[in-house]
Amino acid sequence: MGGYLRSWWVRIGLMLLIVGAGPLVTIIVLANIGLWPDRNPNPIGPGLLFALMFYPAVFCLFVGIVRVRMARKRALSIPATRP
Repeated sequence: MGGYLRSWWVRIGLMLLIVGAGPLVTIIVLANIGLWPDRNPNPIGPGLLFALMFYPAVFCLFVGIVRVRMARKRALSIPATRP
């Protein structure tokens, strides 16, 4: 897991996912527990933010995971040289 979090692609993907989904999830949770002024909100802005950030986040996560796995496979396939 730590190898994935060292990848900039994965970090950017997670950041995009949190920034994109955070406001929408916050509004949904606050409305469900009764702390939002409207019991049945229609959060257009946060919904559009989530829609625009979701696919770039998934793309960055995918690229990061593939790159980390390829680097691991490459590191395991290189035989150690003896002096």
